[in-house]
Amino acid sequence: MVILDYGSGNLRSAERALARVGADVTVTADWDAALEADGLVVPGVGAFSACMEGLKSVRGDQIVGRRLAGGRPVLGICVGMQILFEKGVEHGVHTQGCGEWPGTVERLDAPVLPHMGWNTVSVPAGSVLFDGIEAGTRFYFVHSYGVRDWRLTAGPGFEQPLVTWAEHGVPFVAAVENGPLSATQFHPEKSGDAGAALLDNWLRTL
Repeated sequence: MVILDYGSGNLRSAERALARVGADVTVTADWDAALEADGLVVPGVGAFSACMEGLKSVRGDQIVGRRLAGGRPVLGICVGMQILFEKGVEHGVHTQGCGEWPGTVERLDAPVLPHMGWNTVSVPAGSVLFDGIEAGTRFYFVHSYGVRDWRLTAGPGFEQPLVTWAEHGVPFVAAVENGPLSATQFHPEKSGDAGAALLDNWLRTL
């Protein structure tokens, strides 16, 4: 298991949280290690543009693309989820993301930002990430931007991804399960027992 170190994210808290549920974790930017690991975690905090710059500096966008092309699991967390989308718009700056999913990361329309603290999520039927986690369970969020419009739908030979939603002023995407690619807007590593259960569910898919 590798946590991709590209200069962003709560690397040590993510490392501790994954170790807590039994993962053998390495924090590295090494190309071969990141490609060959059973699972890759892409964390991220701060600005979309800065995270994309850091990701590209270690060829992380290429690592993610190659892993997914080979069906190898990737988990994005917080801005590490956001950069998987087509683009982010912050303070009028448009930044291209990894483009694994269509959609734009934009400022939430809410009376209070950032959205910081515990919130419930609305989970679709059949979710693996949230298996065994009771409805109404709260997860920990820290963000001002999110994806408010999910644009990817099912087609021939393509299953509809499972999208979990939350609300802060407006509905936004809180998690996605799409074959080998999963992501959460909230921080499972800061979400106590609920976050540990989610990480354990993800590890079981590796």
